[in-house]
Amino acid sequence: MNLFSQSAMRHACLWVLLGSGLALGTAHAQTAGSAQAAAKYRQECAACHIAYPPGMMPAASWQKLMSGLTKHYGADASLDDATVRELSTWLGANAGTYRRVSEEPPQNRITQTAWFLRKHREGEVPADVWKRASVRSASNCMACHAGADKGIFNEDAVRIPK
Repeated sequence: MNLFSQSAMRHACLWVLLGSGLALGTAHAQTAGSAQAAAKYRQECAACHIAYPPGMMPAASWQKLMSGLTKHYGADASLDDATVRELSTWLGANAGTYRRVSEEPPQNRITQTAWFLRKHREGEVPADVWKRASVRSASNCMACHAGADKGIFNEDAVRIPK
């Protein structure tokens, strides 16, 4: 290899390394930003109910939900504009995009999504379960799914309380 080729090769390698470092740094910054938004989401939403995993609804549903926080299922869940923007962006980026959440549920209710109704259909989950004092409603995931607050809904770990 002549001197010019060695020099060109060194410069090319240097640029590749620099580019890789910048890409990794950007990925780390995005991950850190996502982690901060996820923590804020848990802090704000879990103050009243579990912080439902964003993948449970499509982005359009989360957008509608976040734009109507003054009337959030009968409560005022208002947040400052910066927090609404941050959480809306994070929810949209992490929203469900697969078959399970391909359509918006009525009234943006997770318990009205097609997959929720299919998973909790009559015969598998008796209708009276939702009325039990230990369950209260279909939106109380923690009553039967102990890991729901961590986004774990393993069917093998379901325990329906008496």
